[in-house]
Order: sequence, then C-alpha cells, then structure tokens
Amino acid sequence: MSLFRACLPQQRGGRYLTDGGLETTLIFHRGIELPQFASYTLLEKPGGREILEQYFIEYLEIAAEFGYGFILESVGWRANPDWAKKLGHSPAQLAEFTRQSIDMLIDLRDRYAGRIESVVVSGCIGPRGDGYVASDIMTPEVAEKYHGEQVRLYAESPADFITAMTITNIPEAIGIVRAAEKEKMPAVISFTVETDGKLPSGEELEQAIAETDRACATPPIYYMINCAHPTHFEKSLPAGAEWTSRIGGLRANASSKSHAELNDSTELDIGKPSALGLQYRDLLLRHPQIRVLGGCCGTDSRHVREIALACATCSG
Repeated sequence: MSLFRACLPQQRGGRYLTDGGLETTLIFHRGIELPQFASYTLLEKPGGREILEQYFIEYLEIAAEFGYGFILESVGWRANPDWAKKLGHSPAQLAEFTRQSIDMLIDLRDRYAGRIESVVVSGCIGPRGDGYVASDIMTPEVAEKYHGEQVRLYAESPADFITAMTITNIPEAIGIVRAAEKEKMPAVISFTVETDGKLPSGEELEQAIAETDRACATPPIYYMINCAHPTHFEKSLPAGAEWTSRIGGLRANASSKSHAELNDSTELDIGKPSALGLQYRDLLLRHPQIRVLGGCCGTDSRHVREIALACATCSG
C-alpha cells in the first residue's frame, strides 16, 4: 500500500535528497555492464538487487546524517516497450521487473523508517527515445498510450507517485501526465535542457511548463530539471518570475559539457562536487520553492553529500 499518494510530504515543506547518476556510477565506478544504459536489467542478474540496494543505501545514509527526507527513485528509466524489445524482454518480463523495482524500494523505506522522517517512493519513467535527442516526437495521444502501461503498473504498486525523467519535448510530457491522471497517480515531469537552457526540441522551459499545465486537467504536482549542468539553465530561471514557482526539484549533471559532448565521451567527467554543491545553494537562495535535490550523469554520493552540506542552512 502507498503511504503518501494522497498527500506527498515534499509538497508540505522541508527538503528532500534523492540519488545521483545511477547508470554512470554503475558503469564507470563499479565496472558493471548495463546494456542500453538500462539499470533495471540488474534485477535479473545474480546479486544485482544487492548491488542496487547498496547504491541507494549510500544516499539514504547521507539523508539520515543531515536530516533530509528522501525520494527513492525506481530503476525504470529504460523500462518501456521500445527499450525492452531491444533488450529481448517480453511485456510480461518488463511488468515483473517494474514490480520488483518498487518492492525493493519499499523494503529500503522500511529499513530507514526510524532514521528518516519521510522516505517517498517514485516510479521512474524515461523517454521513449534517447534522453539527449528530441527525435520522432509523438502526439500527446500516442505518448499517453505508449507510457500508459508503465504508469498503470506503478499505480497498482505501493509507489507514491511517478517521475518522468529526461523529457525532451512537450507532447510526450503531456501524454505521460494524462496517463497518470487516468490512473489517479500524482506525476512529476523533469525536463532536460541544452546549454542554451532550451529543451532539445527547441522550446523555452517556461513555454514547456505553461503548455503542459494548460493541456492537462490534473497538471504535474511540480516540475524538475535533470541531465543538465546548472550553468545551462540558471539564466533561464529569473528570480521572482511566477512560472518558476512550478519547479520543485533539480538533478543536475556533474559536467558542464553539452549532451553531444557527453555522448561522445569515453571517460566520465565528475566536475567538482563542492562547486556543484555551491551552485545548488545559489539556486535555492533565488528559488526557495525547490525541495528535491539530487544528481544526474556523472554525479555520485560525493556530489549529493556536497549538495546536502551546502544547502543545509537554506530555508525552504
């Protein structure tokens, strides 16, 4: 049973940590092969669940140490039909992986029930295509149907809400939110942006949020930005602008490189964890409504620790 679906604690106040770059951590720091960048495939490997659990525990310990709440994000970023087909998984297998991914997070939440005040479980949804490129854009209707099964599986699980990560275009965001509305599932949309602060499809972030809100009877509970460095989007978030109040979370990359540069890189650029923490603090001072703090590509527990430390005294 979901604990918080009816009233998510991150909407009531306080700050919440989440994890960093799961896939880049596993590949570059742990030497683990992830076909198609799909972390959910570890669930079918001997010892794979234990690897994932230990990964999340590093972050849960940071939240417990600094007194933050925590968002446990499932490993479902690649768990949609097109990617599963490339990986040789049937719809039934994909459904089972989705259920297992949430069960793992519920077990972790239970372990930390006495040490972290609120541990919230999110079912992660990734883009149909590449997270860096807006190609073959679906209509909202097609996107709703395409992502609907994964949303339904999360709705039937104890997950508290869904988070669609690295969304590159407006119609796909609208479709996911409509699918969540149909299942009465709270939804968060996390857009990615290029170095100019615009979505890969070319729209301004302000436009993407406004159009998604208008197109959905039940809009996202908030928006996030992920898979981009703070220098890519900070100038696109004017302090005091009404629309920026809809942004509730950040999961930035460690590197200031563009998506194209990162895609061509053979080595991981971890940037400077302490500098990233200070950039988060500066963003929170201008946008205190941001409550969820984590990382994306190239970040690991060192970055999230620095973020937690730098933002510990920011009101919110």
